[in-house]
Amino acid sequence: MVKRNAWRIQKSVIIALFFRELNMRFSSGRMGLFWTFFEPFFQILIFVLIKIALFGKNSSDFDFAVFLALNFTAFNLFKNIVLKSINAFKANKALFLYKQVKPIDTIIARVMVEIFITVIIIIIFLAIGLYFNFNIAIKDISMVTFGFLLLITFSFSLALFLSVLNIFMDSVSKLVGFSMTALMFGSAIFYTIDMLPLKVQTILLYNPLIHLMEMIHGFYFLTLDDTYVNYNYILLWTFSFLYIGLWFYIKLEKRIIST
Repeated sequence: MVKRNAWRIQKSVIIALFFRELNMRFSSGRMGLFWTFFEPFFQILIFVLIKIALFGKNSSDFDFAVFLALNFTAFNLFKNIVLKSINAFKANKALFLYKQVKPIDTIIARVMVEIFITVIIIIIFLAIGLYFNFNIAIKDISMVTFGFLLLITFSFSLALFLSVLNIFMDSVSKLVGFSMTALMFGSAIFYTIDMLPLKVQTILLYNPLIHLMEMIHGFYFLTLDDTYVNYNYILLWTFSFLYIGLWFYIKLEKRIIST
């Protein structure tokens, strides 16, 4: 019998946790499954109707429905990674009795589930766009993909940091849940940063998420660009959260398991 190394053991654990999380998400009832995939469609419909009511149909130089679809897909990926991962340690505490299962594996598995669901949503959006003849042409698919990868890394880093805090401070998950609404309105989802007054731009650009959103739709649409994106700022926040989160996790792993 061949003895497996630590990496193979961890990979097997993460794959098993991924299918476990996926099964739990998809077996939570028909309405839960329906809302998982159709929440973005309702968000887009509401904001498209608001935009038409306030500004008319042709007030922007890009397809506003596609703009919203792209931005809500990206933001929901961020939001779901953070909110689903923040309670991963507590929800999977019983599994830590098995020494092969590490707490961080549960976060990685939940991130993988959100990526999987997001890929399905993107495929659905593309199919709808092609069927209804929306302008879904991408200016630079490699940079849009890179933007999503940066977003996933940032989301994982923040989720790990908050998950460790949530073990010792029960109010963290509630505060993060409340803050997501504010982030939705302050992260360039249904507008571009250059549409705003200079003073508002200055304040909002302290939000690292707005740089990621500007990057993604800046490289998607021909009429937009990444003028306001500070890549060093994105990396600073991402790797700061990752370093601090990993440092606290390594120091407190035994307490996380026993708490």
